[in-house]
Amino acid sequence: MSVHRLPWRDPARVATLEDALARRILVIDGAMGTMIQGWELGEADYRGSRFADGCDATHAHAHGQGCAHDLKGNNDLLLLTRPDIIAAVHTAYLEAGADLIETNTFNATSISQADYHLEHLVYELNREGARLARACCDAAEAKTPHQPRFAIGVLGPTSRTASISPDVNDPGFRNTSFDALRATYREATEGLIDGGADTLMVETIFDTLNAKAALFAIEEVFDARGQRLPIMISGTITDRSGRTLSGQTAEAFHASLAHARPLSVGLNCALGAKDLREHVETLARVAACAVSAHPNAGLPNAFGGYDETPGEMAATLAEFAEAGLLNLVGGCCGTTPAHIAAIAAAVSGCRPRALPASAFERAA
Repeated sequence: MSVHRLPWRDPARVATLEDALARRILVIDGAMGTMIQGWELGEADYRGSRFADGCDATHAHAHGQGCAHDLKGNNDLLLLTRPDIIAAVHTAYLEAGADLIETNTFNATSISQADYHLEHLVYELNREGARLARACCDAAEAKTPHQPRFAIGVLGPTSRTASISPDVNDPGFRNTSFDALRATYREATEGLIDGGADTLMVETIFDTLNAKAALFAIEEVFDARGQRLPIMISGTITDRSGRTLSGQTAEAFHASLAHARPLSVGLNCALGAKDLREHVETLARVAACAVSAHPNAGLPNAFGGYDETPGEMAATLAEFAEAGLLNLVGGCCGTTPAHIAAIAAAVSGCRPRALPASAFERAA
């Protein structure tokens, strides 16, 4: 594939992003799910009028499917039924100081949407997720022209793993395959690009083989279109063992995916900032691209909530920045606009981590 020799889809936007990265630490938004929970939505909110019978009638009639299944909890579907809520969350993070916001497409793959019998919506969900995020960025940027805003098209990990058997009695069994993952990621990627995403992020990676399928699919789409977008990669260290679920250290994770020549590589989710630091330090030492971190607001408590305050989290991440470890920073589970505002203020006076060479030159 010739992805790295292809022209940028929007050279001006890429140049603007590159300039911003060179000048300061850029701020990524915080948790979407945490914010949605605050709305205390019911089944009717998730269904809206289009899905009042569980799924859109046209598809149900064409495929002979029933529509009795619940849709509550399918946060990606809110892009179609309550886009006002998703726009409000994006706007809150932008007003808090975020430079980049992530599309509400974490589970917008056929594998994840199969839980709701809505696989046929994958392209539409990703397109609308990117379109809405881009519109919110445009509105914020119009108010603050000196601060460009960027929409990150999110590709989540799915609920399956290509490397590990879900059956302890059958180590060789897999509930998905590289080709199945590749197909669903390709469909999602097409939607994100058509919706206007500025970058693509393969995130919360617990299985590097899943990520490789995503990156392969992205390159296929780029080749077919004859253009490309910057790619961001973010893994997750699943516990204090310091490894991903599929067994890699941060350094091994980076080595496995550096061939994609991403704009950034980083870590998110699972751990709080304090526990994530040593692994971010590793990436800062070995990566020839930008380094990102958007950790959780501490470790989950006994009730599944997160207790780290905006001030506590910002103070820890400020130490990362002062040590020269970061190019991009934000929050994951449990974080709110208050967390992002505190983080943005804490790192505003810190210089970004020096890049060995331009991330964009290395991606070219």
